[in-house]
Amino acid sequence: MTVSEVAAYLRAHDKYLILTHRRPDGDTLGCAAALCAMLRQMGKTAGNAVWLDPNKTSPFEFYQYWRNVGDADVLKCIRMLTFLPLEQIDQMADWEGAKLNEAKDILAYELTKLVHGDEEADKARQASKALFSGAGDAAHMPTTELTNDDLGGGQINILNLMVRCGLCASKGEARRLVQQGGVSAVEEKVTDIGKTFSETDFSEGQLILKKGKKVFHKVTL
Repeated sequence: MTVSEVAAYLRAHDKYLILTHRRPDGDTLGCAAALCAMLRQMGKTAGNAVWLDPNKTSPFEFYQYWRNVGDADVLKCIRMLTFLPLEQIDQMADWEGAKLNEAKDILAYELTKLVHGDEEADKARQASKALFSGAGDAAHMPTTELTNDDLGGGQINILNLMVRCGLCASKGEARRLVQQGGVSAVEEKVTDIGKTFSETDFSEGQLILKKGKKVFHKVTL
């Protein structure tokens, strides 16, 4: 590809995953940093960035990221990023529907185990299954703690809350998501972009946000 073709490709897509080997040298880090800088200049954001550092991306968030990859990408990711035997991966080639979701779970579990260890991978899988089954286990859910500054006037707007929790990169993105019916709070869909939350909306000091069908986030005071 020419430089112009590469630039056109980068402009045409919105989601990128930049990977390095486990012990990157200076050249590797420099290339990754340069690519990040170029994407930012093109107007791309890192609002949904995934980090290997558990202090930046919790094991649960890491697991959920891979659990939510597109149907067309799941087998490609399993082949490229896991150490599963190729024979086992080949058997997944014809999987569809529920079996494809099983493949996504395998991908998420294997990568979380690789990065964070067996124990954290088990916890993330259990928490994810509990949420989807309606059990609502929030113990290992990604969490944002609000400060007094966040609650200006004793309340916070849904758009500001989505950005504050890192669920959206901008208020514009949050507005579109709400208008499209993609946001729920306390198990109720949020349809008003002017919706606000005060301390009384936090049950036992916490509130659960849901973005789309699969992304959960706990907000605490």
